[in-house]
Amino acid sequence: MTTFLDGNSLTLDDVARIATSPEHRVELGSEAKQAVKRSRAVVEHHVESNEAVYGITTGFGEFANVRISREDLEQLQENLIISHSVGAGAWIPRHFVRAMLVLRINALAKGYSGIRVETLETLVQMLNADIVPAVPEQGSVGSSGDLVQLSHIALAAIGKGRILTKEGTIKPSFDVLAEHGIKPIRLQAKEGLAMINGTQMMCAFGALSVHKALQLSETADIAGALSAEALRGTDRAFDERLHKVRGFSGQLQSAQNLRNLMQGSEIRESHRDAAVDNRVQDAYSLRCMPQVHGASRDAIGYVRSVIEREINAATDNPLIFPEGDNPADGVHLEGGNFHGQPLALALDFLAIACAELANISERRTERLVNGALSGLPRFLAPKGGLNSGLMIAQYTAASIVSENKVLCHPASVDSIPTSANQEDHNSMGSIAAQKGWRVVQNLERVLAIELLCAAQGVDFLKPLRSSVALEAVRGAIRAKVPFMEIDRVVYDDVEAVRDLIERGVINAVVQGE
Repeated sequence: MTTFLDGNSLTLDDVARIATSPEHRVELGSEAKQAVKRSRAVVEHHVESNEAVYGITTGFGEFANVRISREDLEQLQENLIISHSVGAGAWIPRHFVRAMLVLRINALAKGYSGIRVETLETLVQMLNADIVPAVPEQGSVGSSGDLVQLSHIALAAIGKGRILTKEGTIKPSFDVLAEHGIKPIRLQAKEGLAMINGTQMMCAFGALSVHKALQLSETADIAGALSAEALRGTDRAFDERLHKVRGFSGQLQSAQNLRNLMQGSEIRESHRDAAVDNRVQDAYSLRCMPQVHGASRDAIGYVRSVIEREINAATDNPLIFPEGDNPADGVHLEGGNFHGQPLALALDFLAIACAELANISERRTERLVNGALSGLPRFLAPKGGLNSGLMIAQYTAASIVSENKVLCHPASVDSIPTSANQEDHNSMGSIAAQKGWRVVQNLERVLAIELLCAAQGVDFLKPLRSSVALEAVRGAIRAKVPFMEIDRVVYDDVEAVRDLIERGVINAVVQGE
């Protein structure tokens, strides 16, 4: 499959697919190539006329007032890449770097960056050959974009960096490019700056985090519905009339999901009679699932809208605006589209939204293992005392949601000046992006624990059966994790369920897929 990049039509699904599928190819669209050529012609005119243009004929940051001689313009760009490659920490996983590459190519393809087509084509060749630069995770302050991380990508493209192989080893980029018949880029005026001024690291983490969070918001409803069944909760709190009078779309969607998931359940029918079950209403972790899950759904939807806009944005500086066919009429505008504040705020919000899905999930897990609250065997152990059952599974969930609370401290409220106070407000969006991804991963683990416990709880209610959809979920879990009669290593069980979530199996079986 091939995706054509034009700077305007890349989608969230495209980014996720390209990031995780090395066989997926990209190509520059013909209109994109023409747009790139027009902006390049404007840059070359500025060079010929010796006009003072930031980053083209001047130094960078605090050195913007230093004019650079024409014979040093190429060296200026290479020096920029070398000097800015100052990352620290572990290597960013390969699929995130692939996402960074496609996002940067797409931004440059808009035709406002002044880069040459052949330079852009080299980045395309690298992505299609699955040549993934080794990029350290630390170093971006989220303004002037993700300068450090993008510099390490550019360093690899000019043959002076490193490549992170599929096996996890590191090789010199010059050697790997040669193996694939790719010539290292020899940077010309503006090109180094064009390659590193942008938000593509934080946007890559944001895109893949949102893509996963959208899936997990569906899984949260499934886990919650299975827990409600195990705890013999009511579905009256999910009545559409109740949710319409408040009107939040996420709440309405979650309520509908919960109704559909529990529809036709024998377990639900077994306790409709007030003489059998005199409870008037359930605890909040069951009754308020539509309100809590729905609020997180709406928040994730907002973050998605921000990420989808940024995916197709021009984010470097200066931006080049060709006017007509004459390059002399072109305009360069120095500004700050590289500033990560829109992403920083949104990604902090994403972390909070996902942490809340995990918080309420852990509370349902607590009710499942607490015999005083559930009416089920304590800690879901058939022979409790000799066996501890799923006691410590709830401990792990509690530990993870506590970690999330620390990770949800907003990165975007911080700013440390850089570049001799020329860059005196920074977004810290890269930090928001990376901790946001960790919260999303944590949510997946907490939901896996809830599903594991809920399936065990429903098994105790046999011969009553749940709905068709939830029986399919329980069946998918039981195909990998048998009912726990006696104690065993629960880590393996949690990982097995987490793998089902990650591969989309839990969501798919509900749809009958």
